[in-house]
Amino acid sequence: MATEPHWDDTLAAEEISMRTTRFAGELRNVTGARLEAEKFLHDLARASPPAAPEYWDDILLVVTELAANAVQYAPGPFELRMRRTFDGVHVTMHDTNTTPPAPRPFHPNKGGGGIGWHLIHTLCDQVSVVPDASGKEIHVFLPW
Repeated sequence: MATEPHWDDTLAAEEISMRTTRFAGELRNVTGARLEAEKFLHDLARASPPAAPEYWDDILLVVTELAANAVQYAPGPFELRMRRTFDGVHVTMHDTNTTPPAPRPFHPNKGGGGIGWHLIHTLCDQVSVVPDASGKEIHVFLPW
């Protein structure tokens, strides 16, 4: 009797990478988070290249935005977690601020930001914020 393959068997056979990195919350850690994300993507691409070239850059941009927001709005350390999902990449940023991010008006001629949270929502398939006693986790899912 023939058996059909099950997707669970496929996932179990593949090594699904995960990486967690903690940062002190200093300005230079924004670059550090981006570099750690790039290392993760490099390892991931060797096993499973992205379906579209822009997915790599989208993930790096989102990680940079999340890290910059953690440094700007949440004093103290932050943690970056990245893992492969069945069809993409799950990025989690934990910081010490319990206040959820909120969109701000974007005024390109006045400066002062306001585009990051909109950008994250545009590039990600799913975005959620989970407050906890020590801050919050921002979960984003991006295609790969």
